[in-house]
Amino acid sequence: MAQSKGQPENDTLARIDKLVDAVNYQEGSVASKTLIDKETGTIILFAFAKGQGLPAHIAPFDIMISILEGKAELVVAGKPYVLDAGEMITIPAKTAHTVKAAKPFKMMMVMVK
Repeated sequence: MAQSKGQPENDTLARIDKLVDAVNYQEGSVASKTLIDKETGTIILFAFAKGQGLPAHIAPFDIMISILEGKAELVVAGKPYVLDAGEMITIPAKTAHTVKAAKPFKMMMVMVK
């Protein structure tokens, strides 16, 4: 964890992390790490191994997906999208979507309740 000048080692109020390094690939699976899980929203990091994905599902709340590394293939309401690192997509609540990894990629998902 990098620290800013003057930030104490045991600072429990704030943290500086490199998101892409906060979750690691696991061969043959989808790894995840929940950063925030509150009544008002959730933030989860995912690392998708090649060939892995999430089947069609519907989230009850609006979500934003940001690609941190690699390239993701999504289908939202039947329309395909390919996102590269640094790109993001918003998906309205109650909209069917899938996520697939043709190659390994990492993403951050923010769900606003």
